[in-house]
Amino acid sequence: MKYGQITGIDKPIARIVQGTTMLDPGDIDASFALLDAIVEQGGTTFDTAQSYLDGNAERILGRWMAARRNHDRVLVITKGCHHTQDRQRVTPFDLTADLHDSLARLGVERIDLYFLHRDNPDIPVEELIGVLDAHIGAGKIGAIGASNWSIERIQEANRYAREQGMQPFVASSPNFSLADQVTAPWPSTVSISGPRAADARAWYRTTRMPIFAWSSLAHGFWSGLVRSEMRDGPVDGLDPFMLEIYGSPENFERLCRAEILAAERECSVAQIALAFILEQQCDVYAVSGSRSPGEFAENVAALDVTLSNAELDWLDLLANER
Repeated sequence: MKYGQITGIDKPIARIVQGTTMLDPGDIDASFALLDAIVEQGGTTFDTAQSYLDGNAERILGRWMAARRNHDRVLVITKGCHHTQDRQRVTPFDLTADLHDSLARLGVERIDLYFLHRDNPDIPVEELIGVLDAHIGAGKIGAIGASNWSIERIQEANRYAREQGMQPFVASSPNFSLADQVTAPWPSTVSISGPRAADARAWYRTTRMPIFAWSSLAHGFWSGLVRSEMRDGPVDGLDPFMLEIYGSPENFERLCRAEILAAERECSVAQIALAFILEQQCDVYAVSGSRSPGEFAENVAALDVTLSNAELDWLDLLANER
């Protein structure tokens, strides 16, 4: 495992971040065993949210930390203010309510890194930053980040924080993958994948704002279950949601090229896809939902895969030859 460091967090942050949506409320023993195995491989960092599994992802993670007495050795990222079908929930009231629910479910007094899960541009950043800073001052949050926020809104929020002597966002969590989304999988999400987001990636390179890349393996597009020859069918047994979001001709061509590189390097397609985002000269932490210790080990091994600039361009269809 390789690790990074972020301002306001006194724990090392694993470059491969384990998600929690695959935890099973009906099989706590299996969930605990998966979490144990990830820690044994150096996976110290876990990504969850107030909305995941109707709160059960946080509950299971909290029960596991209590049983293992290891919160001082693992880093928890959680998120609040996710919209519902009924209303926009990025408000000071919802922020505080979600934070306190997360603290209770996780069984901790302090969240290491707290993200706002969504944005609502109609809410002034001053209102949100002020509440977050108060919670940091009260010891309930270590550091804050913005998930699915535009660069412009992050800049606006951090400019206000600096002017007021408050804590700024120290990290961002957009979608980032070798696969470019055909359409947004959920409302109010932000992606920095593909040619349309070249300027956004340039900003992240320049500012070194840490990126926690969600769906780094494109909802399983890079899992190995999808193969480039499937571009013309059949695709029986594949996740239709994943294909709707990522099953474009361009992404199948990227997959074909990743398969070629994987064969040359004697590694997996998933490792090539993870290496692609990790080699972008940005400060990237790849969030993935490994369902077994073997999957996590495979993802960790991607940290040792290096790609040249020519290979990066070729994978992203910016060059026909490498």
